[in-house]
Amino acid sequence: MDPTDKAIVNRLQQGFPICDSPFRYVAEELGIAESELLARLQTMLAEGVLSRFGPMYHAEQMGGALTLAALKVPDDRFDEVAEIVNAFPEVAHNYARNHVLNMWFVLATEKPEQVSAVIGRIEDATGLAVYNMPKISEYYVGLQLEA
Repeated sequence: MDPTDKAIVNRLQQGFPICDSPFRYVAEELGIAESELLARLQTMLAEGVLSRFGPMYHAEQMGGALTLAALKVPDDRFDEVAEIVNAFPEVAHNYARNHVLNMWFVLATEKPEQVSAVIGRIEDATGLAVYNMPKISEYYVGLQLEA
């Protein structure tokens, strides 16, 4: 990432403006053309520098649910199981952990009662027990990663 890419990532973590031309607004703040901002975002997404660019929704406030879940996956099945889990549209993200529970993922459902049904389908598809770790309390940390 060059300094302009870093400035884009750092600026967009501060929030996305709600206006008629939000990309133009951000581009002007950064001193670049809107077309350059859009091209750089597309390049960073295509190259995997950014895994996603989009809004973060508060599922519970929209009537849905989120839960953190984990699996204990045999090493020789990790890629296979990751592919199965990632095929579920309710899986928001999935990552490996250096832990006995070595695959962790977040489920996001439209309705709270769907969480256990999706967990059951993942268990059926993988043959592995899913450990459900629902949120008890929420804390706002305000994390921003400096690029």
